Amino acid sequence: GSGGAATSATSGGASGTSGTGTALAANVAAPAVRDASSGSALSTTATTMVPLSTIARFAESSAATSINHQDGELATTIAFNLAEGYSLSDAAEQIKAAEADIAMPNNVRGSFQGSAKAAQDSNKSLPLLILAAIVVIYIVLGILYESLVHPVTVLTTLPSAGVGAVLALLIFRMEFSTISLIGIFLLIGIVKKNAILIIDFALEAERSRGLSPMEAVREACLLRFRPILMTTLAAALGALPLAIGFGEGSELRQPLGVAIIGGLIASQCLTLLTTPVVYILMDKLRRRGPSEHQLSRIHSDESPITP
Repeated sequence: GSGGAATSATSGGASGTSGTGTALAANVAAPAVRDASSGSALSTTATTMVPLSTIARFAESSAATSINHQDGELATTIAFNLAEGYSLSDAAEQIKAAEADIAMPNNVRGSFQGSAKAAQDSNKSLPLLILAAIVVIYIVLGILYESLVHPVTVLTTLPSAGVGAVLALLIFRMEFSTISLIGIFLLIGIVKKNAILIIDFALEAERSRGLSPMEAVREACLLRFRPILMTTLAAALGALPLAIGFGEGSELRQPLGVAIIGGLIASQCLTLLTTPVVYILMDKLRRRGPSEHQLSRIHSDESPITP
């Protein structure tokens, strides 16, 4: 009945639970010899004793020690470790393939948790974060250079750094993890300084001494090569301890150092080749297009305007 109580009258002890609705749950602590006719009874509202065997039966079965839930649904956790030579992304792809081969019912679904879920979330937000960083860099450089086209020249150094970082990770058989992603963002802020040193000197030479774009960028490459090389070496040597790996947990930091060093090497090798070419092409594009409204720098020899 509704709201009744089930009581075990066995010698092994008694325990009761209350139920609601039409279903009644009974938890019986039976003795060593489990016999349905040993005197177990159910008390009804009419104070009459009804044998429990009339509404239930005894059976032995194995049950889980605990039942886990996630988002209100039954859930079970399957843990795995990565074999040598396999990355987290490789393992995730193989697990998805195995899930498709099993052909689980529609009411059963699987999802990743922990490091695998964090890696998936970071990969989804990666394009948006990189785009936001590029837009901010373009706006800042456009204000500093007083130009709309020359910031593009600086941004052209970023692909070479990204390719270098990915190639370095592939060569050393390292996973493109969240730590590697941090290295890519650090490279966005580091490698563009090569093009900034060249373009800033070239623009100053054009505006102050009247040099042609080709002469200005050539002189900038010759005079700025040493500062570019020194800053690149300093950044690479600073990341070298991370790439080598010292101490406990160094395997988590190694992808960061490898990505930074690989991106710096690729950027150093390609910047002095691609930046002058892109600079001249951007200058030709600016001259062929409609006149660009720029803020002119005030030279020291110009007379001030008086009312």
